[in-house]
Amino acid sequence: MQRSAVTGSVRARAVLGAALVSTVLCAVPAGAAPTGDAGGAAARGAAVAARERACPIVYFDLGETLVHTAEDGGTGYRAGAAAYVRALRERRIKVGLITNVPSSWGATDAERAARLKQEVDATWQGPVPFAWQDFGDRVLTPRTEAERKPAPALWQRAKAGSGRCRVVYQAETAEEVNVAASLGFVPYRIGRPHRPAYLPVGWVDLLGR
Repeated sequence: MQRSAVTGSVRARAVLGAALVSTVLCAVPAGAAPTGDAGGAAARGAAVAARERACPIVYFDLGETLVHTAEDGGTGYRAGAAAYVRALRERRIKVGLITNVPSSWGATDAERAARLKQEVDATWQGPVPFAWQDFGDRVLTPRTEAERKPAPALWQRAKAGSGRCRVVYQAETAEEVNVAASLGFVPYRIGRPHRPAYLPVGWVDLLGR
């Protein structure tokens, strides 16, 4: 490889790193900044409180973000998705889904989530089952057709249910990512060339520090 190409590659990685740092650090509350007074009990208490307020919750779109649908209608994880969700959960970072389904699938989020699980599992072809248990009751779906994304309702409900935790939203479409960003989410568009497939776990973890 030519030296100029290597230099360009290194420079591109540096630019990417700076962009990710900016994305995450600009989203961290001012109170979460570390203090140099290691001996101050009040400062330590404030740091703990800030971390509790900043606890990250990562929401995803489902189709073509975590799950891929093949031409034959079969479904399975996108490359790297299962390992990514597992890495988040290993750090005790909560995860959730914000996804469009027909509002007629149920009267509550739980009912619609149960129907969604049936539909996905019925066509699942991946070697590893979808980890529904990791998402708990954080599977948000439209109560009415008017709530379907890109309407803001689902993101607003996710944010309202997250307390003071920072919320992240990852999806494959620019429109959804932009709406989430406008509502106070830390946004990340997946599947972009020359960028990590998902927002690196280390950067997500930093939101809670």
